Amino acid sequence: MRNPRSLISRALLLPRPLLPPPPPSPAAAAAAADRRIGGGPASSSPPRTRRWIPGAPAVAPLGSRTVPVGLAGALSLSLTLVTAAEAKEPPPPELVPKDVVLYQYEACPFCNKVRAFLDYHDIPYRVVEVNPLSKKEIKWSDYKKVPILVVDGEQLIDSSGSYKSFQSSKIILSLFFSCSFPLPSCTWFVLTDIINKLSKRISTDDFVIGEEEAKWRRWVDEHLVHLLSPNIYRTTSEALESFDYIAKHGNFSATERFTVKYAGAAAMYMVSKKLKKKYNITDERAALYEAAETWTKALDGKDFLGGSKPNLADLAVFGVLRPIRYLQAGRDMVDNTHIGEWYQRMENAVGEPSRIMA
Repeated sequence: MRNPRSLISRALLLPRPLLPPPPPSPAAAAAAADRRIGGGPASSSPPRTRRWIPGAPAVAPLGSRTVPVGLAGALSLSLTLVTAAEAKEPPPPELVPKDVVLYQYEACPFCNKVRAFLDYHDIPYRVVEVNPLSKKEIKWSDYKKVPILVVDGEQLIDSSGSYKSFQSSKIILSLFFSCSFPLPSCTWFVLTDIINKLSKRISTDDFVIGEEEAKWRRWVDEHLVHLLSPNIYRTTSEALESFDYIAKHGNFSATERFTVKYAGAAAMYMVSKKLKKKYNITDERAALYEAAETWTKALDGKDFLGGSKPNLADLAVFGVLRPIRYLQAGRDMVDNTHIGEWYQRMENAVGEPSRIMA
């Protein structure tokens, strides 16, 4: 955990009760009365409420002193940034990788899981947005899916035979995104390998995953992820909303962007209905709400599944939900379940992205 460095931050973190100014003594009150214009008696009317006059500097009361609203806002922002920085859990400087590159699709939930891990641990990384149609950005790799994480020259993907053993399984894939709708077991092996390897690299102790933590990481990939597509492509309008986001944030040419938005939305609207049948989902919204409540109950009154700070299961759930949070499905989920408070705590804990902007 980082300690606040600036004097302002330290001052802000100290409790300071705000007390009203003491009442004036009788002598002071009499002197004030003598100074009034005309020397007349003190008015019996109540004191006037301060009004804001256009063009006048705005001030806010703070005990017996006033602080300009602009400065108060800056101080509040400073406190917020300190809180966010304190929530992150960076590794010791000597264990921070020197060069990290993530090959991704912006809207891919599995790529977001990796980004949530990097952001929370404050590991600087560069992003290469892969064009889902040509995939020219990853032609150098034998592995043709994302995410691919390159850490100090080492490519972190699953190196076992597990992935290939699932290749022959039949599944409906996205028209454009090979990461968004693969067989979840396959994705589980890949992401477990990526995040576990990176966790071992930055850990000062023996890297051990608890049984509860592992159970909920599997739940994310074996259950929660199945609910995303049927929900974000539930109606034609939601499918268009989702692909509008994908088209705007993906690596596409102008022509591809138009095609992706409309052809992709139409295709995935139809695919989502088949996915509902495949995974025995009757009511996609009800299933999403149930999953959100299941996760909230698993917290058992704690801020995070990890207790006072997120663990890998918290980061996995957060990463998968992050791409849909501000789509209609995500808004409905937060409005109709108890997951919103946990999600807000996760946003605060993960903090600002540690991504290096080109």
